Amino acid sequence: MKTNKKIFGKIELITGSEFISATDEDRFCYSFDAAGGKSLPDLVVKPANAEEISKIVVLANEYSIPIIPRGAGSGFVGGALPLYGGIVLVLNRMSDILYIDEDNLTVEVGPGVVTQKLQQEVEKKGLFYPPDPASLKFSSIGGNVAVNSGGPRAIKYGVTKDYVLGLEAVLPTGEIIHTGVKTVKGVVGYDLTRLLIGCEGTLGIITKILLKLLPKPKTVRTISVIFPEVDDATRAVSEIIHSKIIPATLEFMDNSAIRCVEDYLQMGLPVEAGAMLLIEVDGDHDVVDKELNRIESLCKNYNSQQIIIAANDKEQEKLWAARRAVSPALGRLKPTKINEDIVVPRNKIPHIIKRIKGIADDFNLTIINFGHAGDGNIHVNVMTDKRNKDEYERAKRAVKEIFSAVLDLNGTLSGEHGVGLTKSPYIGMEIEPVVLQKMKEIKKIFDPNNIMNPGKIF
Repeated sequence: MKTNKKIFGKIELITGSEFISATDEDRFCYSFDAAGGKSLPDLVVKPANAEEISKIVVLANEYSIPIIPRGAGSGFVGGALPLYGGIVLVLNRMSDILYIDEDNLTVEVGPGVVTQKLQQEVEKKGLFYPPDPASLKFSSIGGNVAVNSGGPRAIKYGVTKDYVLGLEAVLPTGEIIHTGVKTVKGVVGYDLTRLLIGCEGTLGIITKILLKLLPKPKTVRTISVIFPEVDDATRAVSEIIHSKIIPATLEFMDNSAIRCVEDYLQMGLPVEAGAMLLIEVDGDHDVVDKELNRIESLCKNYNSQQIIIAANDKEQEKLWAARRAVSPALGRLKPTKINEDIVVPRNKIPHIIKRIKGIADDFNLTIINFGHAGDGNIHVNVMTDKRNKDEYERAKRAVKEIFSAVLDLNGTLSGEHGVGLTKSPYIGMEIEPVVLQKMKEIKKIFDPNNIMNPGKIF
């Protein structure tokens, strides 16, 4: 689609002139996401509600115009790139917390609500929304639902899908539907809510989200543990889980990640250490203290060199600062980062870390590992430079080898980033042909004209 005055005028009547643009500046701003790459849309439209979106989608079907739903653009797999031009629908105007139901422990929100804002608002009422992706300060709930985001607390509390009770969505043919229930239980008909969660905007546009809440934990304690070797840390992770302790978070950083953060923040991290674990325990005070003492003892059994237990909120924040700084720190190492979020069974973490180290050596590359060791979700960062064609090709081959190793260990290629554009070439490595074909058939049923975020996943 090239900008068409007739189409522009019809959409302008739907949203108002203030909320549609075809300027080069606005089109450029919505031509990329956190994955990099660039594809210019033809129009940028900021609808106010499901009714406006429905009218725009009907129009898009009539003229075969691609529609790309967009939240904060913080995704790492190119899911928000307008590959074939078309209309980028920016959902940040739909950012209201519609109500908080303290009796039934639910909250209904628009897709543009920032994750951290939601958490802060419900915590004022003594409630708790656990999913906490690293991008929570700017990512939107709609985007979280679209890729089924996780985060450090997933080990104990689960991921986004575990908190979505129902959705309002606009289908690719323009109908507005409501899925799910407002009750704890409900098994009437197929579960379309779960189908839309993680669909990456390929089956519809989410316009309202009903979420489950929990009571806010009474006590939270944080501990940082330094190990001389990666094997010590990964074996400690396995032992903690084997001991039937489920921390709220159990985060991992290897030596390369520690070095990057220290170079970035100069906070006194031990750069010779093999690995670091950041562990958080929450719940009733007595239980938290007991589990914290048990974790400390288990870590000592695996040659821990240094254990720091935060005494207050300020010290907790200081311990978390190192983990949160990993991603921005990596940019100082190499200009190009291929960021994968593989998952293996928790008891296979030592094995995948060894396999990745071997792949790094084989391809003469720097690969930095950190992430959510408690649920087996490791962020594998292959550091390279696109301008160095030989190195970049080696990096891409290394990614495929890493994926093969993950599948050998009964893992999965993505834990929380989704498939989008960057992982779509590899989806057939994990999903068998008949299942992949059924997924494509579902896409065809929902989106017969293939206008909804085309080119993603498949």
